Amino acid sequence: MVKKPTNPKSSKKSAGKKAAGKAGAKAAGEPRRQVIDAAFALALEQGWRDLSLAEIAEAAGLPLSEVYPLFPSKQAILDGFSREVDAQMLAEGSEGLDSPARDRLFDMVMRRFDALQPYKEALGVILQDQLRDPLAACCGLGRLGRSMAATLEAAGFSTTGCRGVLRVKGLAAIYLSTVRVWLRDDSEDMAATMAHLDKQLSRIDNLVGRLKSYRPGRDRSGHAAA
Repeated sequence: MVKKPTNPKSSKKSAGKKAAGKAGAKAAGEPRRQVIDAAFALALEQGWRDLSLAEIAEAAGLPLSEVYPLFPSKQAILDGFSREVDAQMLAEGSEGLDSPARDRLFDMVMRRFDALQPYKEALGVILQDQLRDPLAACCGLGRLGRSMAATLEAAGFSTTGCRGVLRVKGLAAIYLSTVRVWLRDDSEDMAATMAHLDKQLSRIDNLVGRLKSYRPGRDRSGHAAA
C-alpha cells in the first residue's frame, strides 16, 4: 500500500501545536501564562506573522471566548509579555542611588536579558516577522518606549520632559543594538551581550551624566551577585 506524501507545512503546524500544548500544560490554571507560552511555542514552530489568535487559543487549550478578553490580538499578547518582563526586572529591587549611574543602568538592562533568555529563539522569529510588518513594528516601538522608560526610572533616572524623552530614545537605540548581539550570543554568561552593552552605554554619558565603568551587582562571570 502506497503511503500518501507528507505535507511539510501540515507537519510543521502539527509539531507547533504539540509544542504549544506542552507549554500550555505547564501553565495549567494560569490562562494568561498559558496563552503567552502557547503563542511563543507556535511562533518558534511556524512563524508569527500568519499565526492567528484562534490557533493560539486552541494550542493553549482555551476557548477563544476566554482568550479574547485577556488578549484581543497578538500585539496584546506581546504587550502582556513585555509587562511581565518589566515586572520581573523591577521585582529584584534596584541599586542604591549612591552607586554609579552607569552601573545601575547596566544592571537593569541585563536583568531584562536575563528574563528574556528562555524565550530567545521565539523572540528572534517574532522580531524578524515584525520587521516585515510596518504597523506591527510601530506598535513594537511604543511597547519598547514604555519598557525603556520603566528601565530608566528603576535605575533612578527621570523620564519626564525633553531630557526624559531623549533618555528613553537613547536607551531604546542602545537596547535594540544590544538585542541584535544577544540573539547571536551563545555563551551561558552572555559575555558578548554585556561587552556590547557596556560599550554602548559609554556613548550616552551626555544624557545620563558623568558615568563610571565599575559594575557592581554582577560577578566576573556575568551572573547577578547573590
